Amino acid sequence: MTTHYSVDSKEFVGKRALVTGGTKGIGEAIVRRLAAGGATVAATARSIPSDAQPPGLFVRADVSTLEGVNHVVGEVLRRLGGLEILVNNVGGSSAPSGGVLALSDDDWQQTINTNLFAAVRLDRAFLPGMLKQGSGVILHVSSIQRRLPLFEATLAYAAAKAALTTYSKGLSKEVGPKGIRVNTVAPGYIETTAASHLVARLAQNAGTTEEAARRSLMDSLGGIPIGRPGRPEEVAELVAFLVSERAASVHGSEYVIDGGTIPAV
Repeated sequence: MTTHYSVDSKEFVGKRALVTGGTKGIGEAIVRRLAAGGATVAATARSIPSDAQPPGLFVRADVSTLEGVNHVVGEVLRRLGGLEILVNNVGGSSAPSGGVLALSDDDWQQTINTNLFAAVRLDRAFLPGMLKQGSGVILHVSSIQRRLPLFEATLAYAAAKAALTTYSKGLSKEVGPKGIRVNTVAPGYIETTAASHLVARLAQNAGTTEEAARRSLMDSLGGIPIGRPGRPEEVAELVAFLVSERAASVHGSEYVIDGGTIPAV
């Protein structure tokens, strides 16, 4: 099921945006939403999925590395000259299951590089231009795991996202008075293509239906009160609001989009 929204095709006209991890899942949805609003959007990812249409401005790079960040920054500045909107969406974890003792130093470092340092380095590269023009918006995509960490395989991911949220808040205090808005979005279980493949794999391994596997996955998070996972386009719509002039006074905040998963105030 796809949710359709009324989009102002001129809302982001004249705005230059970069979305990391912008070729699939939440990132792809954000790219499409900003472009539909008239923005000139650059996207970066390590590769383009075979079933995806590459964005008009695409930079292939691994932003978990310093070399990858430098390549992205050079290409974006060369082709766009600067940014009004930076969406640090890239994230994830490839750490093995088995709890904390299964995680090596390399697992921790790679997870922190992807989920924290990529954003820090890109912010640091594009902030001077934003400060010079006296305006800009930085959006960090965190996770509800920063409040509800899962230890089996994603403890390093949860810790890195917690650090990202804390960093984002501190950055907002520094650059807010200089015209730069900084906010964070924390998604819960969002049914991206990758998540759908995971559900299918869990169903096959358990010899059950995909609906039963999806329900089991939701239960492992403590349940989702609205009864379903979120959708990438719903996260993209929240991001579009936060980077728009409609949210001109929204700053230094984290917006959770998890269908009610987090049980506490």
